[in-house]
Amino acid sequence: MRHNNMAYWCSHNIIPYWLFLIQTYLLLLLVAGSKPGQKIPAVIVFGDSSVDSGNNNFIPTIARSNFMPYGRDFFGGFPTGRFCNGRLPPDFISEAVGLKPLVPAYLDPAYNISDFSYGVCFASAGTGFDNATSNVLGVIPLWKEVEFYKEYQKKLRDYLGDEKAQVIISEALYLVSIGTNDFLENYYSSPEKQKQLTVSQYEDFLIGLAWNFVKDLYFLGARKISLAGLPPMGCLPLQRATNIMQDHACAEDKNSVAREFNMKLITLVANLNNYFPGLQLVYSDAYTVFLDIITSPSKYGFEVANYGCCGTGRFEMSFLCNKHNPFTCPDANKYVFWDAFHPSEKTDQIISYNLLKTSLAKFV
Repeated sequence: MRHNNMAYWCSHNIIPYWLFLIQTYLLLLLVAGSKPGQKIPAVIVFGDSSVDSGNNNFIPTIARSNFMPYGRDFFGGFPTGRFCNGRLPPDFISEAVGLKPLVPAYLDPAYNISDFSYGVCFASAGTGFDNATSNVLGVIPLWKEVEFYKEYQKKLRDYLGDEKAQVIISEALYLVSIGTNDFLENYYSSPEKQKQLTVSQYEDFLIGLAWNFVKDLYFLGARKISLAGLPPMGCLPLQRATNIMQDHACAEDKNSVAREFNMKLITLVANLNNYFPGLQLVYSDAYTVFLDIITSPSKYGFEVANYGCCGTGRFEMSFLCNKHNPFTCPDANKYVFWDAFHPSEKTDQIISYNLLKTSLAKFV
C-alpha cells in the first residue's frame, strides 16, 4: 500500500511527531503563501536516470524501464520509464511547490505543450556531462537535452505568446541531476580513459562541461537552477556487490571521489553566481541525507539498505529487473533502493523534502 505524503515526511524518529507536524505545516504555509512574483510557474528537468520520467522509452536504447515491476507503486500501478517503483524527486518537488504531481517526459506523445507549460523533463537515463558517457548506452547526450529545451521554448512562445512564455522561462525552477554515470559507466569502465586522465583530472574536465552547460541555460533565460551533487555512489548495491574484498561494504574510494567532485561543484556554483548577473544557482546536497539513510536506515523506517527490492537487488536494473524475477520484494517501502542502482520511491521522497527545506528553500 502506498504511504501518503505525511507518512513519508516523518522520516526522522529522533524528533517528536508533534514537532514534525509543525515543521510540515509551516513549510506548506510558506509554499501556499508565496507572493505571486515568487511563485514557481514550472519545473524544468535535465539529467540522467535519477530524474528521467520516460524519455528513453522513445529512443532506441536498452536503458529503459517501461515494464513491470518498475512503476508498480506509481499512480495506477503502471511503468512510465521512471527507474523507480514510483515517483522521482522532480515529481515530489513539483507537487510541493503547488504544481502538478508529475513532471512529464518531453518525448512522450501523451503530453503536449499545455502540459509542458507547468513542467517538462528532458533527462535521459544513462547520460552524463561527458558526451562519451551517453554513447555507452546510446542515450540522449546533454547537449541534445539543451536542443530539446530550445525547441520547447519555441513551442511555449507559440502557445502563450512571448511575454507569458518569458515569465515561465525566467521564473521556472530548473532541476539538474547528472554525473554518476560519467564515473561508473564511463571512467571506471574504461581502462584507456584511466590511463589518459587521473580521476581528479576527469573531475576537472566534467566541471568545465558543467560550467558550459549552466552558461548555455543562463543565456537561454534560466535563472533559478539547482545543481545536484553526486550521491554516495560507492554505496549503490551494485558497487557493494562487487566490493568482495571488503565484505560488501560501501566502496569508500567511490564515495571519496563523489565528495571530492561535490566540493568542486560547490566552488563552481559560487564562481558562476559571481560571473553571471542575476543567476540564482544553488548546490543541492543529496549526498549527506542519502548517506545518512543508507547508514541509519531504521531512523527513516527502512529495513534493508545494502541491496535493492527488485530481484536479488545486487546486480539487477533495467531489463534484469523484470516481472519474471521471482526474488522481487513485496514491499519496496522497507528498502532504501529499488534496484541495484536507483533509490526507492520512499527514499526519493525523503531526499526531495530535505532539499526543499535546504537548498531549494530560497525558491519556495
